[in-house]
Amino acid sequence: MPITTYRASRQTIWAGLVALACAIFSGWIALRWPFAWIAAGLLFVSAGLVLYFTLRPPIEIYETHLKLWGRIIPWAQIRRLDRSATLPLIVQLTLVDKTRLLLVYPGDPDSSNSLLRHLRRFSREALIEGVPYRQFWGEVPAKPKERKQSAPQRYPLLMPEDEADIERMFQRLKTVGHIDQKSSEDK
Repeated sequence: MPITTYRASRQTIWAGLVALACAIFSGWIALRWPFAWIAAGLLFVSAGLVLYFTLRPPIEIYETHLKLWGRIIPWAQIRRLDRSATLPLIVQLTLVDKTRLLLVYPGDPDSSNSLLRHLRRFSREALIEGVPYRQFWGEVPAKPKERKQSAPQRYPLLMPEDEADIERMFQRLKTVGHIDQKSSEDK
């Protein structure tokens, strides 16, 4: 049983029928005035597109999948969701196998926003408008496991003989107070 079903708006059905009636009327006018064929053709194509998208099966949202015009798409199969228009709602879905589906929903603004929100909310594996799901919804990403830091590796800068010489000079400085070998009379 679907969570919700999205059907085309009744207004778009009427818009398609009005465009079809205007196309027929323009065709009748074009019998006397040939330039009206341009308007008749444009109106006929517009009516065809509007009626095509309006008369498609409804979009159904389920917990586990999306039923889009009779095709079942599991939510985990959706990898990218990009909206390109608001009214009518046009969303491009990219699936795991890199196939792209263009979802055109000719509904009212409220149901278009609701459909878009459902698509975004259930597509947990997808990039939404190029942003990862968790980041898009403001969720804090899981903390990566902290690695224990080991002491940094030290590389020898001096040869062992030079280190011994420096250590000898340091010990002399600690005991005498100066390194040079001058006698105390020269002071």
